[in-house]
Amino acid sequence: MAKKRNKARSRHSLQVVTLCISTAMVLMLIGMVVLTGFTSRNLSSYVKENLTITMILQPDMNTEESSALCQRIRNLHYINSLNFISKEQALKEGTRELGANPAEFAGENPFTGEIEVQLKANYANNDSIRNIVQQLRTYRGVSDITYPQSLVESVNQTLGKISLVLLVIAVLLTIVSFSLINNTIRLSIYARRFSIHTMKLVGASWNFIRAPFLRRAVLEGLVSALLAIVVLGIGMCFLYDYEPEITKVLSWEALVITAIVMLAFGVIIATFCSWLSVNKFLRMKAGDLYKI
Repeated sequence: MAKKRNKARSRHSLQVVTLCISTAMVLMLIGMVVLTGFTSRNLSSYVKENLTITMILQPDMNTEESSALCQRIRNLHYINSLNFISKEQALKEGTRELGANPAEFAGENPFTGEIEVQLKANYANNDSIRNIVQQLRTYRGVSDITYPQSLVESVNQTLGKISLVLLVIAVLLTIVSFSLINNTIRLSIYARRFSIHTMKLVGASWNFIRAPFLRRAVLEGLVSALLAIVVLGIGMCFLYDYEPEITKVLSWEALVITAIVMLAFGVIIATFCSWLSVNKFLRMKAGDLYKI
């Protein structure tokens, strides 16, 4: 009798371990999709906020007038950052690149001052940029404005496609993960279907019968989620060590939010699947339990 009891406990423990590992693997995939979504969004903002609009100033503008113009532009609500390049700085840069001073040949400084502007990510689309460029052209002292229009279009189109693909993957993965976790939990509860029927025969209420299964589902969901978070966290630490620049598009805040999503998803889906499986066996008659 003791051997049979120990064998049953070992089999039950193996089922729990298998369930936790299977659920953790699914949660890892979900976590990776969430992280990819954060990375895509942050990368979109990073790229958009580094697109540069160059304002070419008129040659007769002096330093004081240029500084005043920079201050006015910096106060605009859609400006993320601004960099002023004076005529003297442009001459030094040109001399360094050409290996000779152009002013010696031209008799005067051939360069003009420039203001390089980066917009906030929400305004880095073609429609907004066109309106912004029109507004910037109205400032006195602005000779011309240039920006990489084709690059802006390409970036927005590419990021839009990436977002759509991620949305489709997330929906498909949610459906697949629910199916896998549901089947795993149902097999685990299947082994105790006769115990469920016995409790029903002695008059136990459905809520009383469900309670231990739901508590175990919550615990298994937590363990599975924590296991997935630890493995994913270790992988991210290796990624940060290998490529420190990844922090620009994938912050620790994103990792914390992803961990919370994995915990919530693990507990909710495990509890819901357990509730469905227990209800299925509660509705069955004694004869039907032998047919499945």
